[in-house]
Amino acid sequence: MQGPLKIISGRSHRAFAEEVCSLMSKDLTNIENITFSNENMLVRILDNVREADVFVIQTSCPPVSDHIVETTILLDALRHSSAARVTAVIPYFPYVRSDKKDQPRISITAKLMARMLQTAGADRFLTMELHSPQIQGFFDVPVDQLMATEVICDYFLKEKNLENFVIVAADVGEAKPLGRFANRLNLPMAIIDKRRLGNTDEVVPTHLIGDVKGKNALIIDDEIASGGTLIKAAAFLKEHGALSTTAAIVHPVLCGNAIEKINNSSLDELIVTNSIPVADKMKLCPKIKVLSVAPLFAKAIANIHNGESLSTLF
Repeated sequence: MQGPLKIISGRSHRAFAEEVCSLMSKDLTNIENITFSNENMLVRILDNVREADVFVIQTSCPPVSDHIVETTILLDALRHSSAARVTAVIPYFPYVRSDKKDQPRISITAKLMARMLQTAGADRFLTMELHSPQIQGFFDVPVDQLMATEVICDYFLKEKNLENFVIVAADVGEAKPLGRFANRLNLPMAIIDKRRLGNTDEVVPTHLIGDVKGKNALIIDDEIASGGTLIKAAAFLKEHGALSTTAAIVHPVLCGNAIEKINNSSLDELIVTNSIPVADKMKLCPKIKVLSVAPLFAKAIANIHNGESLSTLF
């Protein structure tokens, strides 16, 4: 039998951790975070966690490197505090796009992150929508990958008339995962073929597989970074006769001047989850609507703690 359930939040997304705790009728475990003048960090667990089942909630968002270091220190502190089991709850996993060696002399950084966090003290991981399926193989401990499919699909089924919609994959690589949404929403699919220019975020749509003329296009993707891919995809679809373009993106990275580009784009609506803090960006962009995945994580944490299956959440 597991010890008492404890939930700890890093500094990356405390509002998310508080929402999870509220849904579970739990209080966050108290910790102390100090960043010294030399930029070294101290993390101290203020409550007793001996023999506890601890869940550390920390997502990947700016400042990314600081949050990674804070996570490793937290995990190590819990190990030295005799926690029975530590689960790293990382809604958006760091460096998740660096998942393969596709150029000479580079790091497979997603695997490095997995190994580093395990070494720091994580006994298992709970995350959501990894960029590639093979990333789960980077870990030597259990990894539960949640999917945002039901959260996104439930919103569209309740809030939209989908009679004249078509689901669009922003690139060929997204076509297979897109099947989950097409089946759930009972919609036809289309695929944009694009070309990426070097190591930049610059992409060029070249061909459209499928028909969007006279239809409302729903673009599905796992993350939006600079927004370049999405914005060009939306314009490309309207050039091919789409009546409107809506995007549903799981992880709203929204870096650089992404908000400005979205505001000035032909994209009509952007649906995202709160796997990354986005409240401030919503104020700057009326096109953004945020769906909470905190209930999904709260249920997953409860099931893991109680030794129950997570398959019903997939």
